[in-house]
Amino acid sequence: MNKGPSPKGSELRSVRIRTALLDHFDRTARDLPWRRDRTPYKVLVSEMMLQQTRVETVIPYYHEWLLRFPDLEALGAAPLDEVLRAWQGLGYYSRARNLHRAAREVNERYGGQLPSTRRELRTLPGVGEYTAGAVASIAFGLAEPAVDGNVRRVLSRLDDIEKPRQAGLLQRAGELLDPDRPGDSNEALMELGATVCRPRNPLCDVCPVAEHCRALSAGTVGLRPLRKARKPVPAVTVDVAVIFDGNDRALVAKRPDRGLLAGLWEFPERESLDSPVGALEEEGALESVFHAFTHLHATYRPAVLRLREAALSPPVVRGRPEVRWLSLTRTGEIALPAAQQRIAAAALDWLRRR
Repeated sequence: MNKGPSPKGSELRSVRIRTALLDHFDRTARDLPWRRDRTPYKVLVSEMMLQQTRVETVIPYYHEWLLRFPDLEALGAAPLDEVLRAWQGLGYYSRARNLHRAAREVNERYGGQLPSTRRELRTLPGVGEYTAGAVASIAFGLAEPAVDGNVRRVLSRLDDIEKPRQAGLLQRAGELLDPDRPGDSNEALMELGATVCRPRNPLCDVCPVAEHCRALSAGTVGLRPLRKARKPVPAVTVDVAVIFDGNDRALVAKRPDRGLLAGLWEFPERESLDSPVGALEEEGALESVFHAFTHLHATYRPAVLRLREAALSPPVVRGRPEVRWLSLTRTGEIALPAAQQRIAAAALDWLRRR
């Protein structure tokens, strides 16, 4: 009866995998800006930006962010609107709000010094299990595992696990940490998942741990880990009002501090407007704008309206804490989500062609 590998054999396999991963990382690691300077704050910024966003998209934002907010003190002192403007285009804006809140908490609770332990890092807004492990290991050299989607895939294939559990993955990642280079060990696993052990078409022929990969031996690489069936994404249509005053300024409204796109600005939805009969005159329509959120597909249908000169006041936008008139040449002053930026560009073009 096959009783599986002995504890000593499993430990030896882990050492060999760890060594091969680090050797490969040392030879082939991408030259990324956050790898050149492992200041804790910069590691935290990079890890927050890299959540659900591709590396090549993050790089210019990372450079610009550090110019605007070079440290936790500067970030914590900045108004939230400025922080959201700096994040504009990266999506998942809750990350920016959490990073801003975390900076303020660190300044208040820790004298501006980011805490080093996994437990303390986990108390900060937006810092989950993975981010805490990544920051603790990469910035502070602590032997803490960090399991993101890439690492989950690599470990599932290495040990041929169909449905991996988070606790087991953390333990396995911990076994592969080099005690002298824990940050590099975590990055080596992430790098392998990002560049070699890809979700589709993995490059098994150049994988440094191919000889240790049980899924490769079993022919199950493409099945590990088992993918969950995706639920259909709901679709909505939103009628948007681009309202101009007599000076060709557009009315924009700030979204509530909670929920989708919290704290960002937008052109108001038509159904949210309260205005006297006859106060608004429709002047035309703009091309529809489609945007795919993670959990929602939205089609925005913008119409151009004009506030009649006789109107005593602008329309009220229900459910929005703040509204303002804004020239469409100055949209850089506010944080506009991607779809709203496209509406603004189309509206400005419409104005110029009138």
